[in-house]
Amino acid sequence: MLRDDLRTLWTEPRPPGAPARVRRDWALLAACLAAVALEATLREDVVWRPVAVVYAVWLCLLPLWRRTRPLATVTLAFGSVVLLPVASLVAARHEPVGLYTGAVVLVLVYALPRWGSGREIVLGGALILVVGALCVVTDDTPVVDKVGGYVFLLLPGVLGAAVRFRGTARERQLEQVRSREREQLARELHDTVAHHVSAMVIIAQAGRVLAGTDPSAAVEALEGVEEEGARTLEEMRAMVAALRDRGVGAELAPPAGVADLERLVRTPGGRLKVDLGLDGELAALPPAVDAAVYRIVQESVTNALRHAVDATEVVVRVSEQRHTVRVSVRDNGRRTGRGRDGYGLTGLRERATLLGGTLRAGPGNDRGWYVDAELPRARNESGVHSRPRR
Repeated sequence: MLRDDLRTLWTEPRPPGAPARVRRDWALLAACLAAVALEATLREDVVWRPVAVVYAVWLCLLPLWRRTRPLATVTLAFGSVVLLPVASLVAARHEPVGLYTGAVVLVLVYALPRWGSGREIVLGGALILVVGALCVVTDDTPVVDKVGGYVFLLLPGVLGAAVRFRGTARERQLEQVRSREREQLARELHDTVAHHVSAMVIIAQAGRVLAGTDPSAAVEALEGVEEEGARTLEEMRAMVAALRDRGVGAELAPPAGVADLERLVRTPGGRLKVDLGLDGELAALPPAVDAAVYRIVQESVTNALRHAVDATEVVVRVSEQRHTVRVSVRDNGRRTGRGRDGYGLTGLRERATLLGGTLRAGPGNDRGWYVDAELPRARNESGVHSRPRR
């Protein structure tokens, strides 16, 4: 068991989407360099000032690469710590060489488990432990201070691991939401197509009866339609049953669509007024798009009922364009600084993307929260929904 866990840790890849540098990196560098200048100028007990300043500047520069090269930055930072006793001997002083600004290495300790691969975490963590132990052993401070300093050194690493675990857990939950949305879309597609296939089977059976006096070729064609339709229906039921991870026997009930929005917004018990506006020919939408419009409005209105602070109204607009259908849902609640999508919006975005459309959500310019979606009305010439370029 332990060996498997270690093997899993060793082969763990780096987290995806690590930014090279962001604005706060340059702010951190500027703050650290300013602190180096102030400390080197104001402190009178700095041992071997030129070496201390150069070393502090060196440590301040390393965090610029902490996300893309976490092991290399930790190796350079903590490997250079070994040189400090040498500098202390050359200076013939017993006091340690260095500035307090060197505490910036704690940022590297945090970044190693946050952005490194499993191999980098193991190797870099071993280096940090060894160098930290050497510093504790060679230091003349009391034992309590040594233990406290060692814990203080390792604490950012624990924090980085916790942040990474939380991010990984959220990504796993988001992937489960996307999978459930694909399953729901497959179920709706199955139910819709199953209606047409069932009708095809019935028509073919009727054709066999009515074609009794016609040439045998017509009868054979109708038999082929019946056989192919029955086989398609059986295979589709088996496929969706596997997607649902439960027994066979899909209910052939059409999914809710635009025609059901009036009933949705008039559901009793809501504390908000829902202003619904429908514009254009929305009765002949493709079934998948029709169901997606309903799901977007349903999820958006539900979110407004649950989370909109001091809101009194939700405005829903569904309009037909030449090639697309636009859905807009806005509430007039107080902005709460919400920074990222919940799982429901993630599922809606996945559904819109699968259909070749787009969905955007976020706080409004003045008040409230908005959800805007654009879905294609029909398929393109290749037979699949066009997808936006990424």
